[in-house]
Amino acid sequence: MEEKEIKDYKQAGEIAKKVIAYAKELIKPNMPLLEIAQKIHKKINELGAEPAFPVNLSINEIAAHYHPTLEDDTKASGLLKVDIGIHINGFIADTAFSLDLTSDNKYKELIKASEQALENSLKILNKNPTLHQIGEAIQESIESKGFSPIVNLSGHELAQYKVHAGITIPNYANNNENKIEKGAYAIEPFATTGQGQVYEGGTSNIYSVIKPKNTRSPISRKILDYVWEKYQTLPFSLREIQEKFGPMTRLGIKELEQAGVLHNFPQLIEKSHKPVSQAEHTFIKTNKGIIITTQ
Repeated sequence: MEEKEIKDYKQAGEIAKKVIAYAKELIKPNMPLLEIAQKIHKKINELGAEPAFPVNLSINEIAAHYHPTLEDDTKASGLLKVDIGIHINGFIADTAFSLDLTSDNKYKELIKASEQALENSLKILNKNPTLHQIGEAIQESIESKGFSPIVNLSGHELAQYKVHAGITIPNYANNNENKIEKGAYAIEPFATTGQGQVYEGGTSNIYSVIKPKNTRSPISRKILDYVWEKYQTLPFSLREIQEKFGPMTRLGIKELEQAGVLHNFPQLIEKSHKPVSQAEHTFIKTNKGIIITTQ
């Protein structure tokens, strides 16, 4: 990795830490998800960065991929996962935490399970572990507390303007003896009281450009020009486009989706509809060792 890349990854991580601290102070039970999303986006911009993806605000059995639209009146409740991405010049910090918004803290231990799994997997990185060993550390940590890891969700490599690039980092012992090369990565354990698998549900209201090309209507062209200039292939929210382009937004997005220009990310829902907790940090592996950028 070049020094400029490392510098940008570190800067993104420093901003991510500030945004996480802000979000933890901000979020209260029954607060509208729309308000949370707008305020977090604004804070990212105030700190001199852009979102690497729309903040994921996923409740209970929704493990990941939910972002409110302008019409959404969903309130923060239950077990809320807050997944935040920051980028500087396309170099990304990806980090997440879980909040128990119940009156009796009934998800306290489930949250501890994903946090402990993350901590234990980060501890062994300097030993140059295999992917199997990282997954094993995560699985054993979660199962030791009586819960199950989500086996079909994983950590991932990061690249410039790519949230998911290259290898995946398992959340269970998968017998992969490959080791992590130099680069940037996110580790993100998910723990659940359920089966430990997710399926694809309804729309998350999150999109990304997969094949930019000319489209018929002026509004779809305007949306594509805006998104490509600002995010390139990084995910963006329907909510932000609604704020920018108004009532015609849904028509333009639909045309872009039908033309194969956009990918619509589905919600990821635990198969047995049991609650899910998440914890996540980003690290970079350099010639000088491991740097956890978001911790």
